[in-house]
Amino acid sequence: MSGSERTCCGVVEEARIRAHERRAHKPQPWIVLKFAVGLTLALIAYTSYVYVTFCRDMIVKNENALGSPTMGVVFLIVFSFLLFIVLWSYFAVVITPPGYPAHFLEKTVLEQPVHPPPQQPATFDETRGMSFELMTPAADLPNHASALSHPGHAVPMTPPAVPEPTKQDKVSQSTFYYQGSSTPREAHIMDVPADPESAHVPEPAPPLSHENFHEPSSDASSQMFARRPSTTPILVSEFRFCNKDKIIKPPRTHHCRACGTCVLKYDHHCPWVGHCVGAYNHKFFVNFVQWASILSFWMFATVLGLNIKSQTGFSSPDINPQHIVLLALTGLFGLFCCLMFLTQVQLIMLNQTTVESLGFRSMQEREHDNLARMYRWYDCGAKKRAKQAWDKEWGRIGKEGNLWWLGSRRANWESVMGKNVWWWFLPVGRVLEDGMNFPTNPRFDKQGRWRRRREWPSDLQ
Repeated sequence: MSGSERTCCGVVEEARIRAHERRAHKPQPWIVLKFAVGLTLALIAYTSYVYVTFCRDMIVKNENALGSPTMGVVFLIVFSFLLFIVLWSYFAVVITPPGYPAHFLEKTVLEQPVHPPPQQPATFDETRGMSFELMTPAADLPNHASALSHPGHAVPMTPPAVPEPTKQDKVSQSTFYYQGSSTPREAHIMDVPADPESAHVPEPAPPLSHENFHEPSSDASSQMFARRPSTTPILVSEFRFCNKDKIIKPPRTHHCRACGTCVLKYDHHCPWVGHCVGAYNHKFFVNFVQWASILSFWMFATVLGLNIKSQTGFSSPDINPQHIVLLALTGLFGLFCCLMFLTQVQLIMLNQTTVESLGFRSMQEREHDNLARMYRWYDCGAKKRAKQAWDKEWGRIGKEGNLWWLGSRRANWESVMGKNVWWWFLPVGRVLEDGMNFPTNPRFDKQGRWRRRREWPSDLQ
C-alpha cells in the first residue's frame, strides 16, 4: 500500500473518530427519541383493530367467526380491560420524567489539574462516570467542603496517581470490585446529600491497613485469588462531578448519552418510552411491562386456540392472514415484556438497577475465572467450598455486598413499588424514595467500602 493510500485511510479514520466523539457528546434529536413511542402506539392500534374484528365476527355471527357470540363478548370485555390498563401504564411512564438533577441543582466549577487525567478506552460505556481507581483523593476534603457546597467555587483536584503494578497486582487485578457498575469507569458516590447547599463531605479516607482490608495468608494461591473488594472510598463526593452537566451528581445518578443529561437512579435508557427509566418512573415502567405481557399473551392464546380448533373440523375455513401477523407481533412483544418484567422484579428485590447489576455480574465472573485457575474443572466440591469461605468472610456479593441492600427483599421491593399492594399492580401512587438520598448498608464503612463480616455491627454478624 502506497503512502498516499495510507494517508487517505488515516484521514477517513480520523474523520470517523471525530464524528463518533461529536455524537457521543450530543444528545439524540427529539424526533429520534420519540419515534419509537409513535411506533409502539401504532403497533398497539393495529393489533387492537385485528383483535376487535376477531371478536366482532363472533358477536355478529359472521361466516368467518371462530366462536360463539357469548365467547366473543367475553373476549372483548377482557381485552378492553387489559388494553385500558396497558395504555394507562404506558402514558404514565411516558409523561413522567425519570428525574433530571440538572434541573434543580446549581452548576459547580471544578479546578482542572495541570496534567489532565489519561483518556479512558473508547470501549467504555458513556453512561459511566470517571474511574475511582485512576484518581487519588489527595485533596484536603474538609478544607474544600464549602467549595462543594456553593456553585462557582473551584475545587482543586489532584492529578491521578497510577503506581506501577507489582507482580502480585497483575495476578490479582481481575478480582477488584467496583460497586454497582459494569466497568471501572463509573463513579459511584453513595449516601451523600445531593443538595449542594447541604452537601456533607466525609472525612478523608483512613490509610489502608491489614486490619481493615486484606491480611496476608500463608497460602500464596489463596492470597492471590482471595476475594478482593475495591478499597476505594467511593462515598467521597469529590469524584461525583459530572463533566457534562457541571453538577455534583446525587447517589446512583448516571449521565445518559442519548438524553444528554444526568438521570436520578438511572436504570436504563428505553427507546420505547422515549427517555430513561429512573427514580420517578421506574414503578410505572414495571407496571407497563407487567400488563403488556398479560395482554399480549391473552391475545396470542385466544387467537391461536380458536384457529387451531377451527382447523380440526371437516370444513375448515381459511386462516386470516391478519391473524398470523397478530400472532407474530403479540408473541414476540409478549415474550420481550415478560422477560423484562421478570428481570426488573429480580433487580428490585435486590435493590439494584440494571447498570449496577452489571458490576455484580462482573465480579461473579471474575471469581469464577479465579476458581478455574485455582482448581481443575472437575473439582466442583473444592470450588464450592472456596466460594463458601469467601461468603463466610465477606457475605454474598449481590446482597450483603450491595451498598443499597435494605435488609430484606420486601423492603427493597416497597422502596420502588410502594407499601400499598394495589400500587404494585396499578400505575398509581408514588415512590418512597426521593431519588436524591438513599440509606446505605451498615456492612459498609463510612467511606463506602465493603467490610469483612467480623467488622460488621454485632447484630448483623
